[in-house]
Amino acid sequence: MAVASMLAAADVDAAIAACQAADSFDYKSFFAKVGLSAKSSDDVKKAFFIIDQDNSGFIEEEELKLFLQNFKAGARALTDKETKTFLAAGDSDGDGMLGVDEFAALVKA
Repeated sequence: MAVASMLAAADVDAAIAACQAADSFDYKSFFAKVGLSAKSSDDVKKAFFIIDQDNSGFIEEEELKLFLQNFKAGARALTDKETKTFLAAGDSDGDGMLGVDEFAALVKA
C-alpha cells in the first residue's frame, strides 16, 4: 500500500510537482500540500509504517532519500542535502533515524 492511497490524488500530484527541482523539498509544505498534516494520528502512523520499508520500526536515511516515491511511483529521490535536513528536523533523540513519534511530530509541526 502506498501512502497516496490515503490522500487525494490531485493533492499528491501538486505536492510532488512543487518539489520536482533538486533541493526544493520542504517537509512542512509537502505534508500540508498532500494533506497528511490534517490526517488523524492513526493515519500518520500508517504512513510511517509504509515509509519504513524494512519494517525496522524506524525510518533510516536511505528510506528518507526515497521518501517521495512512497507518494508517487517514479518521483525523484531526495538529494543528500534534503535528506540530511529532513532527518535533522525530526531526529529529536539524535540516533540518526526517525521513530514513529518523531515522524508524527514532524508531520504535525
